Formats: sequence, structure tokens, C-alpha cells
Amino acid sequence: MANQIEKVAVVQKKLDELIVAEMTTAWMEVNQSQLQYFGGDEVKIPMLTVDGMGNYKNGYATGSATLKFQTKKMTQDRGRSFDIDVRDVDETAGIATIFQIMNEFQRTQVIPEIDAYRISYLANNAIEAEMVKDQYVPKKETVIDEVKDAIKAIRKIGYNGELMIHANYDTITEIEKARAVVANTATITLHGVETRVQQIDGVPIIPTSDNIMVSKIKLNDGTTGGQEKGGFEKDGSGKTVNFLVVGKNVPIAVTKLDVIRVFDPMTNQTANGWKADYRRFHDIWVTDNKKKCMFVNIKEAKA
Repeated sequence: MANQIEKVAVVQKKLDELIVAEMTTAWMEVNQSQLQYFGGDEVKIPMLTVDGMGNYKNGYATGSATLKFQTKKMTQDRGRSFDIDVRDVDETAGIATIFQIMNEFQRTQVIPEIDAYRISYLANNAIEAEMVKDQYVPKKETVIDEVKDAIKAIRKIGYNGELMIHANYDTITEIEKARAVVANTATITLHGVETRVQQIDGVPIIPTSDNIMVSKIKLNDGTTGGQEKGGFEKDGSGKTVNFLVVGKNVPIAVTKLDVIRVFDPMTNQTANGWKADYRRFHDIWVTDNKKKCMFVNIKEAKA
């Protein structure tokens, strides 16, 4: 039993490493260092405001610095339980097989869902903040200007930090048609690998799958009729996101894998086989003072 527990711990550590390496939105994880987390489903996000300068007249004008905390709840609590028939795996390969299943589940189901949730969250924040351009179909003659205008909109409100762009493949293709690729690239870490991507005004453009680039998603609960397969899909009211420009230190994203529970065939009470439970918490936030530090470009007309 002790040996099995050690193996499960190794599996869990490896899955945590893989999810950060493989997420398209992994760069947002860096900002979770801003959080205060003491367990449970709540986090505290610091907000610091300071007064501007005043005149010096035989002394300093008194100012104030205020540090407040916004309390947020992690709203995404998702998971799955898997049964593996005892005939499909021998005892020595049990944990290894479970890792293969969990890895495939995480790679093909968990990661796209987290990416889509984050993109849709940020897109909606931009729409609510009126940092949005609707009814645009990417064309090589205009696409670079559209991206530049989005960058300018964020710069004009006073954000001077690094920016990141997520773009769907229609947008990426039109950008590539508009100009030479080799001379206009930047190097970023993407899926755990140093990768050269398109850039505009020094802002890297991350190619992002169409199923992720939507303004609203529907999360299937895994049990209701029609939702048994779980996962996510584009909501009926969701729109196509051509591209999304975001301040690099704006989104605060976190994902935490709960302890993986593994039951061998002798312990499993529900079936004659191995059983493995996967549960992951995740969420993303933007503080109130950074709501306008992003811009979304939408394909469809405004509803």
C-alpha cells in the first residue's frame, strides 16, 4: 500500500507539471503569486492605491497608501471518476495505466476547457468594459491595423506594461498573408517549448484553437441527459473571438489538482477493477482597477 501511495504521488506531481507546460494560457499562471491562499475555495487579491505627488514647501505634502484585499471564490470545481476493468490491466501496470488515462484526459479534456474558460472570461470582461470591436472578419488588408488599434486602446487608458495576444487561426493566417513571417516574430515559451510566434509592435501573438476562442462556453455537468460526456462546448449565445489583447500582469489565474484517489481491484467497491478519481479546482480573476487593460475583437455583429 505504501508503495502504491508513493506511485500515486509521483503521478499527481507529473500531471501538475504537464498541465502548466501544455496550457495555451499558462502565462496567466505566473500572476497567481499575487494571491493570498490559505486553503478552501477562497483567495484574497491585493489592491494597492497611492496618492500622487504634491508641492514641497518646507515639508512634504501628506499622502496616503491604501492596501485593500478583494476576496474571491474559486468557482470551478470539476472532475471525473474512471473505472478500469481488471481484465484490461495487470496489477504491476495498474498505476502506469491510470497515469496514461489521466494524462490523456487532462491533455484532451481538462486543458482545453481551462483555456476556453479563461479566454471567455477575459473576453466578457473586455465587453463589459466597452473595450471591444464587433463585426469584423479578418482580412489581410486590415488585420494589422485592427490589432494596432486594439493595442492603442489599452495604451491610451494608461497601461504601459507588457501585452499578450491570443488569436484564432483565421486572424493568424491573414496576418501572415499581410507581411513576411520571418522578420516579424518573437520568441515565447509555448507548451513548454521555446517557440517563435508572430508579433505586432513587440506584442507576441499566440495561435489559439477556434474552439477556445469564444466569448461564452457551456460546461456540461456529466450527468444530466445530453450532458453525459461532460466537457465544454460553445454556448448558443457565444461569439467568435478573432483576437484578444491582454495586459500580461492583468489576469490572475490559478489551477489546483486535488489529491488523486486510486483504488485497486480489492479495494474498489463499485466494480471489479481499478478506480481513479480526478478533481481539479481552477478560476481566473481581474481586479477592478484593471478591467480596461484588455481588448477583444469579435467576428459577429453586436447583439
